[in-house]
Amino acid sequence: MKFLLDAQLPLTLKHFFLHRGFDAIHTLDLPLQNRTSDLEIRRIADQEGRVVITKDTDFYYSFVLSRQPSRLVLVKVGNISTKALVAVFAQQLDELLRLLQHHDFVVMLGDKLSLQKG
Repeated sequence: MKFLLDAQLPLTLKHFFLHRGFDAIHTLDLPLQNRTSDLEIRRIADQEGRVVITKDTDFYYSFVLSRQPSRLVLVKVGNISTKALVAVFAQQLDELLRLLQHHDFVVMLGDKLSLQKG
């Protein structure tokens, strides 16, 4: 599975995915880095078959209105430390991967995951 992590998420999370054998990039890896537009992030993700992982609700609205990006994880855990955020992903990773095999949109709510309805 391939991931694209948005600017609000720490670079450490990219390394979390890489160490587990996934193909992961962060907006910092893109030519315009964290100045990359949402439109460009959606384009890259869809072109490369990546799941966008973000805290930015603009991606949610884009997904609902136009199904772009085509696959999305919306992280809604509030402002927590990088260590705590990585721990949430470590705890939920197996379930997240299972859900992404069958669903295009998942909301990560800390101790649980939720699916997009509709």
